[in-house]
Amino acid sequence: MAGEYANRELTSEGPRRTGGIGRRARGVTVNLRESPIAWLHSRGHLDERQSDAGERLRADYERAQLAPSVTMSWDPVRIKGSGDNGLTPTEKQMSARRRFDEATAAAGPGLADVLWRVVCAGETLPDAEKALAWPARSGKLVLKLALDRVAGYYRIPG
Repeated sequence: MAGEYANRELTSEGPRRTGGIGRRARGVTVNLRESPIAWLHSRGHLDERQSDAGERLRADYERAQLAPSVTMSWDPVRIKGSGDNGLTPTEKQMSARRRFDEATAAAGPGLADVLWRVVCAGETLPDAEKALAWPARSGKLVLKLALDRVAGYYRIPG
């Protein structure tokens, strides 16, 4: 995937979202188009099973066309490996919506918010923590718990 890269200051919480690198600070080049789930997985914060669960949930979110759109799109969403062979486009969309709703329900009360914000909306954990009024650094633990439950729903072997 082509990326948009930027140099960021490396902090204890990861790369700083805005600004450049200070004189004495360590820097890192980040891909601005990389998803938070991929970022957390590539740095060892999520295991393979949790990452797969996040990607499946995101794929169902996109297949169900739940994201707000600015303009009307008449093109069907095409995602490889959908497993919905023989269904009409509308049936595929409805099936993805059902799986998405069931997966977020399987995560349990209070966990769907962090799943939606990080997995579907692409927010970083610090941004999601602030929006949910959670203590700093609590989001990773809650996200991992939610992804473990979603992995159970999708029957991802662990």
